Amino acid sequence: MQVTLLGTGDTTGTPTVGCTCETCLTARDPPPELRARLRAQGATITPSGGVERTRFSVHVYNERTSESLLVDFSPDFRHQFLREDVPLPDASIVTHVHFDHLDGLGNCFRLVDDLDVFAADEVDPQTGESVAETVASDYVYLDQVTVQPRTPFEPFETCGLMVTLVPVVHPPLLCYGLAIEDPVTGAKLSLSGDTCYAISAESKAVLAEPDLLLAEAIVPAHLCEYHSLGGDHHDSDGVPRTFGTKHMTREGALSLADDLDARRTRLVHVAHFYPAEEAFEEPLALDGERYEL
Repeated sequence: MQVTLLGTGDTTGTPTVGCTCETCLTARDPPPELRARLRAQGATITPSGGVERTRFSVHVYNERTSESLLVDFSPDFRHQFLREDVPLPDASIVTHVHFDHLDGLGNCFRLVDDLDVFAADEVDPQTGESVAETVASDYVYLDQVTVQPRTPFEPFETCGLMVTLVPVVHPPLLCYGLAIEDPVTGAKLSLSGDTCYAISAESKAVLAEPDLLLAEAIVPAHLCEYHSLGGDHHDSDGVPRTFGTKHMTREGALSLADDLDARRTRLVHVAHFYPAEEAFEEPLALDGERYEL
């Protein structure tokens, strides 16, 4: 399978609109040496010479079946698909109902004829409906979309791939990570979803031993001092692996990668709050990176 990182940023993306912090300025106009390194890393260089972390989305192409699976509908859907020139999805998955993961679904109007959208069927106490029900009610006008409820921990097939939704921890809403496996080649992609570090052992077992792990890492651990709730789930050295209550720190994401014995890890859902000297360092991902599994 070919995995393209369409969007690797958080809710506001990098560069953030109207922001003149050093990280956003560097993203808009990286120094030549940094630009060359990021290009070699696989990042897409924009026509103006910059790099981007647009809102989160991942494109998975199954070469065996010539089908495409999209994970989450970024509000930057149109821009991402034009920029990366990947096929429109044959099926898709929504991990949770926050706008930066869902609101791009409306872009499918007039673009696709028939699209299955898979989402969890668990009722969220916060909303009174499942992710699948929320997607169906919010996008009732999209006649070409068919919402397919699926039960977490029960694998299902789409685009010639086996997919399993797993609960993660992203209060106050229910949210899910994913394991996507090719039953023929054995290749495996795992996504943490938006989550703090406290993922259950049952979910970790499903996500374990991926060829590629996409783990959310919104900020480095040292920025927890600026969160009103600080950090949580500290490691043996006292380093917080959770930022506040609902996202992993960089250090937490790397700890999760160790827990899962991931062969390769890219950190996604990255905020522009990373200091500029850290924001473009490995293993933080950028839009446009592609991986063959």
